[in-house]
Amino acid sequence: QVQLVESGGGLVQAGGSLRLSCAASGRTFSNYYMGWFRQAPGKEREFVAAISRTGSPYYTDSVKGRFTISRDNAKNTVYLQMNNLKPEDTAVYYCAAEPGLWSVLPSRYAYWGQGTQVSVSS
Repeated sequence: QVQLVESGGGLVQAGGSLRLSCAASGRTFSNYYMGWFRQAPGKEREFVAAISRTGSPYYTDSVKGRFTISRDNAKNTVYLQMNNLKPEDTAVYYCAAEPGLWSVLPSRYAYWGQGTQVSVSS
């Protein structure tokens, strides 16, 4: 079992930045692929970024060049640095953990946090 707790969300103007954190506890953090997903009102949960056990990142096209995912295995924490935020980035952001291979599909992730709200005003 892995417990995940996100933090760092908030309200920001377009063009601003936020850094989300996801603290993990339970099983060995370094054994897991970690992902960030987001869900806007009335929309399905969508993939944002993922990071392998050794730190290789993967991004959806809409956030490439603006978001950076990273992990600190010593602190059992994964981060999502979000720059140049746009109103369309507004959503609840979720952290997820998967012991197998990374995926863009939410259904492939075994563990989830409770989410943190990110709101970007125009």
